Amino acid sequence: MPQYTVKVKWGKELYPNVEVNTDEEPMLFKAQLYALTGVQPERQKVMLKGMTLKDEDWGNIGLKDGVTVLMMGSKEEDVPMEPAEKPLFLEDMNESELATALDLPAGLTNLGNTCYLNATVQCLKTVPELRDALKKYSGTLAATGNFSLALAQNITVALRDLYESMDRGLPLPPVILLQMMHLAFPRFAEKSEHGVFQQQDANECWTELIRMLQQKLPAKVNPNAVEDEPQASKPRSLIEQYFGGTFDTELKCIESEDEPPTKGKEEFLQLSCFISTDVKYMLSGLKNKMQEQITKMSTSLGRDALYTKTSKISRLPAYLTIQFVRFFYKEKEAINAKILKDVKFPLEFDAFALCNSELQAKLCPMREKFKEYENSMVGAEKQDPKQKSKIDKGDSKSAKMKEEPFWFPDDLGSNNSGYYTLQAVLTHRGRSSSSGHYVAWVRQKNDTWLKCDDDTVSIVTSAEVLKLSGGGDWHCAYVLLYGPRILKVPETESETCDASSTQ
Repeated sequence: MPQYTVKVKWGKELYPNVEVNTDEEPMLFKAQLYALTGVQPERQKVMLKGMTLKDEDWGNIGLKDGVTVLMMGSKEEDVPMEPAEKPLFLEDMNESELATALDLPAGLTNLGNTCYLNATVQCLKTVPELRDALKKYSGTLAATGNFSLALAQNITVALRDLYESMDRGLPLPPVILLQMMHLAFPRFAEKSEHGVFQQQDANECWTELIRMLQQKLPAKVNPNAVEDEPQASKPRSLIEQYFGGTFDTELKCIESEDEPPTKGKEEFLQLSCFISTDVKYMLSGLKNKMQEQITKMSTSLGRDALYTKTSKISRLPAYLTIQFVRFFYKEKEAINAKILKDVKFPLEFDAFALCNSELQAKLCPMREKFKEYENSMVGAEKQDPKQKSKIDKGDSKSAKMKEEPFWFPDDLGSNNSGYYTLQAVLTHRGRSSSSGHYVAWVRQKNDTWLKCDDDTVSIVTSAEVLKLSGGGDWHCAYVLLYGPRILKVPETESETCDASSTQ
């Protein structure tokens, strides 16, 4: 394997022991230089003996141990500000300028069939607890030959830095994150015969990215946790805390009445909505998956037998990820073909029917609070038709609003009502998971949504989002992310006084 240790000179700085593997793309070497210097890869000019290193291949650059490589480029904060430009009218702006003027979030440049990664990143960006945890994460990018030894750390750092760059509002290429994903999961780095990256399955990317974050982001401390709570019952990570749920399962042998049912528990990070001919709505697809037939070894019969597996949710996470199982493998064509069937999904989802009886009982008090508040709003609207809309928009001068906790006191990151609000949809357009195009649709506020199509971000409505249910060659919902429905109630006079006295 062609691997060298070189010196890198950048201005007055000299880095004496930088490992280079020419079996990897030059962009990986530039990612290492970024970790060392803070200079983004697109700002780097790397030279050796008068020859400039390209992004795609090493060319005729002759590396050997101990050689000095020259790097030129400045950090983003070191670049002088451009002079002020003449004001532009909205009708004269292009997509990028319009996005900036309307304070739209940054898009992500497609680096060649990388829309699956771009869409995943945009959807996960809607989770504030994840963003906060990433900001607090203090890990650093492995700078030399340790990349393969710290894959989860490098991916977590790369996503943290990417979100920080996106907050500046300009489209940018997710170079470092892409390189880290390629290192961790070589299948994502596969290229076609034309030398471009092959399209990948966005749900696979979502799952692997979440799994990497799960290893590095610690769980938030719950101030209400019981001191002598068993270690096994405590969440191991923020991902498990806010995205992880639990099933109570029961296996019953269909072919043997004498065999007692087997009960157990399973953890999940997403639910699967199976699509069959009779499934028209998301809830029925979820129920089908939670009562299915499987084949397994029967101890009483001494052979494989049919079992009914019934699953009920015993712990609801704050953020519920639902995958529409739209792809199946066709052996003849050797592709993951797509089910285009129209399956409706709601903007507001109630998971109550999927839960076991114990959890349903725990959900009832908060659900009653929602009902009481909604009934009070109906009464208030009859007296003042504008009052409810003012409160919904948060501009009511007559009442200060407070948010009720959406989790159980002893289970931070759970959902205590079963009510969810759709906040992101990842869609696919095309006939196969290894082709076509992925797009993220994320809720900005109330009825306003954003369509994040790589580096183009545009405003859409919830009505347009509901049209993503399938039924043709238009974008079909593939992964949905539901967040907790937040109950906002007016503060009482005593609460307002207490708050002001503590300031």
